[in-house]
Amino acid sequence: MRLSRYFLPVLKENPAEAQIVSHRLMLRAGMIKQAQAGIYSWLPLGFKVLKNIENIVHEEQVKAGHIPMLMPTLQSADLWRESGRYDDYGEEMLRITDRHGRDMLYGPTNEELITDIFRSHVSSYRDLPLTLYHIQWKFRDEIRPRFGVMRGREFLMKDGYNFDVDKPSALHAYNRHMVSYLRTYERMGLQAIPMRADSGPIGGDDTHEFLVLADTGESEVFYDSDILNLKFGDRVVDYDDWEECAGIVKEWTTPYARTDETHDPALFDAIPEARRRTSRGIEVGQIFYFGTKYSEPLGATVQNADGKAVPVHMGSHGIGVSRLLGAIIEASHDDKGIIWPEGVTPFHCGIVNLKQGDAEADAACETLYASLVAMGLEPLYDDTNERAGAKFATMDLIGLPWRITVGPRGLKNGVVELTSRRSGESEELPPELALAKVAEIYAAR
Repeated sequence: MRLSRYFLPVLKENPAEAQIVSHRLMLRAGMIKQAQAGIYSWLPLGFKVLKNIENIVHEEQVKAGHIPMLMPTLQSADLWRESGRYDDYGEEMLRITDRHGRDMLYGPTNEELITDIFRSHVSSYRDLPLTLYHIQWKFRDEIRPRFGVMRGREFLMKDGYNFDVDKPSALHAYNRHMVSYLRTYERMGLQAIPMRADSGPIGGDDTHEFLVLADTGESEVFYDSDILNLKFGDRVVDYDDWEECAGIVKEWTTPYARTDETHDPALFDAIPEARRRTSRGIEVGQIFYFGTKYSEPLGATVQNADGKAVPVHMGSHGIGVSRLLGAIIEASHDDKGIIWPEGVTPFHCGIVNLKQGDAEADAACETLYASLVAMGLEPLYDDTNERAGAKFATMDLIGLPWRITVGPRGLKNGVVELTSRRSGESEELPPELALAKVAEIYAAR
């Protein structure tokens, strides 16, 4: 992609309405534009990151044995009346009446709809375990939407639902989801800590939230600093192995980590003082086991091995896909702009031509661009006639992890400059070595 042909409406000044870093930088970097309070258009740069995050979520869900599908945004109110939640959910639910006078709603979540799908097609324990998920837009009518995509009214969410014949099987599904989420967040360059949480309107006894530590987080969190030393790494997981999944969950949930809603001061004070930490956290996902809360009232049963009809045990598991963009920026930025982790960056490498129109510099940039594309990478080539300082400022603002700078002076010496956005360190290398280093970085991911 060439910047002269790309739609990147960057802003030089900080928008007055932006209260937190992620909202400010997303607006300045031309990633989003507010359509109305809490509702945003996703401009090309923001949309690319959104799709990268969505793809990682899909890949890790499929690895865990979960099956993708797609449910509608509008749902029948009758299903929610059947479960007993229609009147309980509150004013966050957008209620709609169609032209025939039927009550409908813009789904804030999908427990009722997925249970209706299940009960229509599954009747035997032999068809279990089953986990279905989708990534779909949701709407919750926040009383005061704020902080950009962090607390919007319309948002993109992955929500998955497991169906199991009994509680032990459903708790394995819970563990399987926690493991897959740990892998998902780490691939995005995040350390998301699973914390014992409150179930809220979803219901259920077992639930963990995944929180990214950030000063602008909406939750106060308490944790043992030992948990920060845990890394998932490249370990291979057998998701059908109950003991292996349970062991990983135990490893990550043994250190104390709770939100303010479930905080236990006595347990927290038992931790050595040097390891006690209090911070703010941004919720980026939550998993629930809620047993037969929905299957019983909605009649979602299967015949067990004894031929008896039993309600299935269920859980729901969500990841805030659009919210993750804000969380990543909150966790990874500096005073110049965004610093994208390699796993989610909109472009793998920026190319800056210091003297557009110079035959040698133009040719070198074209060769670098074509070589990166041939490697399966996506570069962003700043081929505009802007000043060098303005080009660097734009690259720093949009946060691409690596930048190759090409100028006549360096080319005379047979080198280009490769710069790391995160460290700020630069090194002069022959073009072929700069390409090889960028390729090596992404091949290792």
